[in-house]
Amino acid sequence: MKQDIRERSDIIHLVDRFYDRVLKNPVIGPIFTDVAHLDFDKHLPVMYSFWASQLLGEQSYSGNPMTPHLKLAALTPMGEIQFNEWLRLFNQTVDELFEGERAEEAKTRAGNIARLMNYKINLELK
Repeated sequence: MKQDIRERSDIIHLVDRFYDRVLKNPVIGPIFTDVAHLDFDKHLPVMYSFWASQLLGEQSYSGNPMTPHLKLAALTPMGEIQFNEWLRLFNQTVDELFEGERAEEAKTRAGNIARLMNYKINLELK
């Protein structure tokens, strides 16, 4: 039986596994590597704090995730296809690793984030 997301080490495991999938994904991987040119040594700790704040109440994340996504959307397509793929990979990763209330909350929050970002990006680009 899988456990629920309980502590920061669970968040780190989730985020690391998710980004392993993202980087191999032909739909969204190039956005991270070829367009954003992310430095994952810097990016991953930010994502750990973001999700730990979302799911564990850590309050360790500060920033506006919309800003970098709007900049990226000016350089490459970022719409329903890309956000649906991001969400599919995230949900697949959560389901592979965890089960329980926080795991479900992670998927719900990710869905809300994907819809909101897609909406705002499409609104900005019109």
